[in-house]
Amino acid sequence: MSTFLNQREIADLTGVRIGKGGKIREQLQVAELKRMKIPHFVNARGCPVVARAVIEGGAQQPPQQHKGWEPALA
Repeated sequence: MSTFLNQREIADLTGVRIGKGGKIREQLQVAELKRMKIPHFVNARGCPVVARAVIEGGAQQPPQQHKGWEPALA
């Protein structure tokens, strides 16, 4: 199992398989990922890259709780 979704999985996720309206498939996929607020980045070839953990709900660290400020008493 790969760390990142493959092109077919990204196409299934976004619903974009082909380009249209003068835009290529990758441009439409990136726009759809932004609309869906799915964290991703675009590689040097212009293809969207999505980490599998984002979709499958991989290990997440609980938010750290800050205790607040306490004076150092000597």
